[in-house]
Amino acid sequence: MEQPIVVTDDCDSTCEGTNTDLEQIKAGMIEEHYAVQLADWFKAFSDPTRVKLIYALLQKELCVHDLTVLLDMGQSAVSHQLRYLRNMRIVKRRKVGKTVFYSLDDTHIEEIFNQTLQHTKHV
Repeated sequence: MEQPIVVTDDCDSTCEGTNTDLEQIKAGMIEEHYAVQLADWFKAFSDPTRVKLIYALLQKELCVHDLTVLLDMGQSAVSHQLRYLRNMRIVKRRKVGKTVFYSLDDTHIEEIFNQTLQHTKHV
């Protein structure tokens, strides 16, 4: 039986690094609080229900009822996810009487979502 090839991500013991000015890169590294915010933001995209909500809102502004029908979910579950997305400033809401409409917060969300989806579909 043929042995599988094992590939590791470690440098060889003789590796002395690249000829790169690491201090310059280190000085320009992302600040910790931005790294945490960015990681939290990407966590928002880690849930399939939230991804579906964002995708639906890419099409047009929708009320909570429309979203419950589209996702075949209860209103409380949809509202919970929308609240999460609103807290992350991914979606915004607009109230007309007793009806709450949701849309994407800004065009950055649409661009990032579409780019990520395009990358995912890229073979």
